[in-house]
Amino acid sequence: MTEQSVSEQSVSGRRPLGLTPSQTVGPFLSLGLPWPDGGDVVAEGTDGAIRIGGVVRDGAGEVVPDALVETWQADPEGNFDHPDSAERSTFRGFGRCPTDGDGHWEIRTLKPGAVDGQAPHVDVSVFARGLLDRVVTRIYFPDEEAANAADPVLATVPADRRATLVATATAPAELRFDITLRGNDETVFFQV
Repeated sequence: MTEQSVSEQSVSGRRPLGLTPSQTVGPFLSLGLPWPDGGDVVAEGTDGAIRIGGVVRDGAGEVVPDALVETWQADPEGNFDHPDSAERSTFRGFGRCPTDGDGHWEIRTLKPGAVDGQAPHVDVSVFARGLLDRVVTRIYFPDEEAANAADPVLATVPADRRATLVATATAPAELRFDITLRGNDETVFFQV
């Protein structure tokens, strides 16, 4: 049945039926999507663990206190815990972190290895109120300049926007990656 035919129908002589409006992904995030390990992709004290975190902001530059940042990545050798992986890893590689009242999110993980000719990166999905679907981006590492320069996905991004995909080192084993949903400093998002 087409959308038009649905809206033209009537039920028992009542007015025509309309389409159900689209729904956004919030504000149920804190209730509907809990993850027991939260942003801990690896346990505290894991050798080689790094922290990646930042702030999620909307188009007006205001913090988003009820977003959800989801990450997925390869292990340090570049393998995924996925049935289609040639070398299946036991590394889960998944984290889910809600933002706090200040829009801050953070994960504890291991730096991923290169995958299929791509520079080491972390895949990121952001869910927030006002979005009809998640937005998807990547975190690249600042110490991987040569790999980043050769990355086929990063090469599709205009040169003046690539910096929005590269984290900033703030301390040993700590990286900052802010996510801006709209506006002049908007993070680059990919269609998947």
